[in-house]
Amino acid sequence: MYITRSCEGTIRRLSRTFKVVYVGGPRQVGKTTVLRHLVRRGERRILSLDDPAIRRLAQTDPELLLDRFPPPLLIDEVQYAPEIFPAIKRRVDASDARGRYWLTGSQQFSVLQGLRESLAGRVGILHLLGFSLAEILRKPVSKGPFPFPKTGTGLMPLSERSLFEHIWRGSFPALWVSHSPDWSAFYSAYVQTYLERDVSLIAGVTKLGAFQDFIALCAARTGQLLHVSELARDAGISVHAARAWLSILEQSLIVFRLRPYHANLTKRMVKMSKLYMLDTGLASFLCRWQTPGTLMAGAMSGPLFETFVVGEIIKSYFLRGLPPPITFFRDKEGHEVDLLIEADGALHPFEIKRAVQVRPDALAQIAFLRSRIPRIGRGGVISLVPEVVPLSREDDVIPVGAIS
Repeated sequence: MYITRSCEGTIRRLSRTFKVVYVGGPRQVGKTTVLRHLVRRGERRILSLDDPAIRRLAQTDPELLLDRFPPPLLIDEVQYAPEIFPAIKRRVDASDARGRYWLTGSQQFSVLQGLRESLAGRVGILHLLGFSLAEILRKPVSKGPFPFPKTGTGLMPLSERSLFEHIWRGSFPALWVSHSPDWSAFYSAYVQTYLERDVSLIAGVTKLGAFQDFIALCAARTGQLLHVSELARDAGISVHAARAWLSILEQSLIVFRLRPYHANLTKRMVKMSKLYMLDTGLASFLCRWQTPGTLMAGAMSGPLFETFVVGEIIKSYFLRGLPPPITFFRDKEGHEVDLLIEADGALHPFEIKRAVQVRPDALAQIAFLRSRIPRIGRGGVISLVPEVVPLSREDDVIPVGAIS
């Protein structure tokens, strides 16, 4: 059964605005499914470059391929034939029609460069991740990305156990449909496919066993400051290789590096990013948490709760075709605010706490930030509370269900 995606309106809008629409993201997050769903019967031909014959033609004679299959056209797995981008450019430059080519790709590092070089100004880009919490629970989508006006009860009240079931299972659509595959078998196959088809075939990494260990080490560090030298040491690789492999994971949308906020008024802020896995189910698998219960009671429950919240906020922007305007604050004295979101000319500060009750002293770090940095807007503490409750004149306690 098809589950409605919150990005459907965004894709339609991009298709009315741009000559080409590109939907990118990790494997098996539903890119092709949502585009096929939006194609009216007979309206658009669909080609997959997973087909060896079609792929070969796209690589060796893209002009012939596009002559044989005129637009409107959906080309799936376009990362296998970046040679096709100049041919698409020549065709869209000869017409004012919008939305004639829809493209999907599972690997950003091999696609985005080609899009920038050949289709700059002609392509609308949407990054798609797995299901958001709102999509899984079939709830109405908010009018805008988080933060939005927070009034009334939480949109999706969840018990702690239910939430950790979501965190543990992850967001891949295959795991949220009837007759879903075994959790361990799915993630084991997913990692192997990612290594063999993307990391090896496209990114050219040959040490696949070492790369898999590297992903697991990243998962164990989710929600923490990223010390690249320590990560390289634990992985047994050079710092140069660690930086290159992190770039592959980041461009693949497997991990997200949250950059620190820098203000000219202070020189004492840390320069390290924080590292987040973009799917908590994959992180749970790589860290060998075999059940939601053991995860909820384990040492990583806090970092994975924070990872889940950050991921939901990132999705709230990606689903609308927007880059997430998020950073975090930390200075060398250890003052830290988990998340800053820039919106409407202000920085909105948020703490993320796995708690069912939140006291006003949870705002201590936000209060420190307000005393040091101008233009701080409304913020609060995102936690396991059931409804939005004011905690001060400027800040609220916000349920997880209100961020999707």
